[in-house]
Amino acid sequence: MPEPVETTSPEGVDYAWVMQVTFVLTIVVGAPIVALLSIPAELPSWGDRVEFAIRVGAVVWLVTAVAVFTYAKRAEREEQ
Repeated sequence: MPEPVETTSPEGVDYAWVMQVTFVLTIVVGAPIVALLSIPAELPSWGDRVEFAIRVGAVVWLVTAVAVFTYAKRAEREEQ
């Protein structure tokens, strides 16, 4: 059996987990938020709709990413 070329023992926050959870939660939470907020908004063209979804989705993504990272950081501290 050949020796492994590279091994890691990650310490701290698992950033891959944070990115994956952020991606999934942004879709699961963000889609209904964008849909609900678009109801009262006047969006006459597809360009307006896309711009609206991007702007609201960016805020949802940022809030979700910060929340997931904060959760992961606290969980990592509690393990120690």
